Amino acid sequence: MGNGTRLGHNGPKGTFDFGLENHKTIFEVLCDSLKEACQKYEVSIPWYIMTSKQNNQETIEFFEKNNYFGYKKEDITFFKQGELPVLNEQGKLLLDKEGKLNEAADGHGGIFTAMRKNGIIEDMKQRGIKWAFFGPVDNVLVKMVDPIFVGLCEEKNVLAGGKSLVKAYPEEKVGVFCKKQGRPSVVEYTEITKEMTEKTDEIGNLVYGESHINCNLFHIKAIEEISKDKLPYHIAHKKIEYMNQEGKIEKPEKPNAYKFESFIFDAFEQLEDMVILRVKREEEFAPIKNAEGQDSPETARKLYEDFIVKNAKIKES
Repeated sequence: MGNGTRLGHNGPKGTFDFGLENHKTIFEVLCDSLKEACQKYEVSIPWYIMTSKQNNQETIEFFEKNNYFGYKKEDITFFKQGELPVLNEQGKLLLDKEGKLNEAADGHGGIFTAMRKNGIIEDMKQRGIKWAFFGPVDNVLVKMVDPIFVGLCEEKNVLAGGKSLVKAYPEEKVGVFCKKQGRPSVVEYTEITKEMTEKTDEIGNLVYGESHINCNLFHIKAIEEISKDKLPYHIAHKKIEYMNQEGKIEKPEKPNAYKFESFIFDAFEQLEDMVILRVKREEEFAPIKNAEGQDSPETARKLYEDFIVKNAKIKES
């Protein structure tokens, strides 16, 4: 789970108030959906929250301050993701503001290794958990408990599944499902060619138009196997604050260094097959990534409020 720097928010992204009348934060909205599922299915659902070294303590204190939003404390577990050193454009290591090796979070693909190191996999096994949902903190419509999704994976006898949306337009900044050497995979939007982005089939549909929205389901057997090896790293050119040779802190205005991160969807390539479930954007995808415009608090708030109204009408009828 990252910080909300792109939103202008000082703190873990889950603590962000995205403008609802009741001022609920992202964490509380996600917790509401889990509590509803617990009540509906009459079960206790463990919630594992991956944090970073920078925001772990702040996240824990936020939950404590809010009495875990009424969720069972024993069913919420926090664990830290791993980190990797960053390099400047000359391939040199950088120091952080404390004079220590400058490191950055190793991407959401690092979750499998982090789960193993922090005893999460063992905890799941002890609890008798068979399937685990992996989702992003910044999607306020994420459906963490979906019996249909689990049932489909069981029926197809696969060890993983991913949810998808049809791309809104060719240049939409989302990874897309594909196959690499006969195995399921995703090609990230930063790595897809313009030709692939615009390619259509004989009836005009995008060939690479099945968006990966980072809503994934993994069987505990798959999680355990994937966690034994690290996933491949991708390079990201970022603005990274560092200490220069004179001991002064530099705050670059443009990308100045490279960080290395793994992506959760690279784990799909270790599987022979997987389920892809296409869902409706207005029901399961309201991300908050930018301060304004597309995928902003404004657009997510509208989608969330419309969904709540629609659901209330369904329950009344």
